[in-house]
Amino acid sequence: MNKKEIIAYFDRCASQWDARMVTDDGKINGILDTAGVREHGVVLDVACGTGVLFPYYLSRNVSRVIGVDISPEMAKIAASKLHDPRIEVVCGDVETIPVRMQCDCCVIYNAFPHFEEPERLIGRLAQWVKPGGRLTVAHSMGLEALRRHHAGRAEHVSREMLKPEDLAELFAPWFRVDSMVSDEARYLVSGERTDMR
Repeated sequence: MNKKEIIAYFDRCASQWDARMVTDDGKINGILDTAGVREHGVVLDVACGTGVLFPYYLSRNVSRVIGVDISPEMAKIAASKLHDPRIEVVCGDVETIPVRMQCDCCVIYNAFPHFEEPERLIGRLAQWVKPGGRLTVAHSMGLEALRRHHAGRAEHVSREMLKPEDLAELFAPWFRVDSMVSDEARYLVSGERTDMR
């Protein structure tokens, strides 16, 4: 798996992405509660895709959302959806673009298996999250369903999802994990940013 393949794959999928997307308000709001998304907060949405979570953030009256996606086609759709000054969409690689500002929370929703090196990603995202802020990795399906989902046509652009306890270990140098859920319906690992090291 490499980034060029990932970009090409998601560029091809972008136009049909929303038509295939199934959202569950209860699951998403539960994830955002755990992620600490609240009024006046600043959110970094990593691999934001077509901006599926943007309306949920705005309904919580956040002050700013920075959505980042490496796929130009995904980012273009996300930027075209909501013309709200609180939303900024950046097309780029979150591991290399300059940090815009420190955020209250960072959410990676339904996207984590598409990053090549999880530890490197988490270390980079720690630079975006202020001390006391939160990083949350979540999926709206359980671990086994997630593995089956990525075993098909997305196999060449994803890696096997880590068990929650293994992901929590990767969080540990920068984040104190206080929420782990892995059941048939969802997957979530979330933690609070510790003091800068």
